[in-house]
Amino acid sequence: MLLLLAMPAAAQSLQDQVTAQLAQAGPGTRFGMVVVDGDGREILAIRPDERFTPASTTKLMTTAAVFARLAVARPDAEAGTVVRLEGDDVVLEGHGDARLSSADDCTVDCLATLADAVAGRTRVVNDVIGDDRAFVDLRWSPGMSWNNIGTRSGAAVSALTLDDNQAPVRIAPGESGGALHVEAPAFWTLDNRTATVVGQGTPVALDRAPFDRVLHLTGTLAAGAAPLVRRVPVDDPAEWAAWRFKAMLEARGVAVRGTVRVRHRHGAVPVEAKDAPPLAQLVPPPLVEDLRHTNKTSDNLHAELLLRRLGGGSIEAGGKLVEDMLAEADLPRWSYGLADGSGMSTYNRITPRAMVLFLRWAEGQPWGAAWRETLPVGGADGTLARRFRKDAGAARIVAKTGTLAGTHALAGYIETGNGQRLCFALYAADAPFGAPVVPAMDAAVALVAAQAGAAK
Repeated sequence: MLLLLAMPAAAQSLQDQVTAQLAQAGPGTRFGMVVVDGDGREILAIRPDERFTPASTTKLMTTAAVFARLAVARPDAEAGTVVRLEGDDVVLEGHGDARLSSADDCTVDCLATLADAVAGRTRVVNDVIGDDRAFVDLRWSPGMSWNNIGTRSGAAVSALTLDDNQAPVRIAPGESGGALHVEAPAFWTLDNRTATVVGQGTPVALDRAPFDRVLHLTGTLAAGAAPLVRRVPVDDPAEWAAWRFKAMLEARGVAVRGTVRVRHRHGAVPVEAKDAPPLAQLVPPPLVEDLRHTNKTSDNLHAELLLRRLGGGSIEAGGKLVEDMLAEADLPRWSYGLADGSGMSTYNRITPRAMVLFLRWAEGQPWGAAWRETLPVGGADGTLARRFRKDAGAARIVAKTGTLAGTHALAGYIETGNGQRLCFALYAADAPFGAPVVPAMDAAVALVAAQAGAAK
């Protein structure tokens, strides 16, 4: 538990300075911040018990629960994608692996390996079936804004995930006066209303409606301009994976006489028993590598897959395990509410004091040091690569970022030059569009780091 001791005069002075620094963001933003020292003593508390939207700092709790509940250091065999032959049909069966790839240069966890296995067994198949029934078919979590569907931040979630459930689209200048040259998988239908122009081009927009496979392109590029590469999320990842698998089989000389089909799981309906043994199964690298990627880059899809894996394919069951972990950490139940694993949900809430309590508890767990190493480091990598390059002085900021509309978050650890380690959580709510909130937050954290680093 935090030691709620009387705040000394020096700390009160620091709080005044930090409050003034945060005020540089301008009017309208509501800030909450708590900082504790290595003994658990609060040295700063601004709106400590008000509830804020945690945004992607939610991933701190999701990934910690994975460290606590799953084996992360050995090869991740249980998540490996399987291929089966069921009569004349070929079934591609996902188990929650986030890293399956169809890239030409793939060397690990490759869809091509499974295509080779099929081509080595038969030269003719009927249907190609994408099976993602290991997870309940709930592709977007409760509370995610509808406008994020169809964007890379809100890619659909499926037990059968391929290429981050995104399809590449390459856009390049064509003949002068003609349309741009667009290369996209035939999975999509193109509505190309672009043009190649002489001189300055205009922004190229690529839009699609949810559950629509028509890509609408507008805008212009100058003749000789560099190509653009966009990645378009798919709404039914199992269908996308089966479609790509069909193309790979045909490239290997396997005739596909049927169609692409999918199998989804709805509600608590159990997955049907498999009579056909696996023809081949991939073994992904250790899960810790994906946990590092998830926190460093703030990958929403990977975080959502992790939550569902915790719960045997269910958001609700995975969330219950996270709640159980937070109960072990003694967080008051009123102080938080979580609806997803990534932080995209607008339903999520937590208080700064509760987050700091969790951070102190987590670093003391047997897996705490390994988990902390997955977080971004200020000025060095991940989402903090361009932040805290100089302004934190000798301190090292190890923290998770978070951003939603009107919301900014930062929570983690300050490792000072004199050997102290502070835990902190800083949230901003209702931020006006364009307000310099992130610079003000970074300056506030740097100020705390400098004062703590100067203390004897």
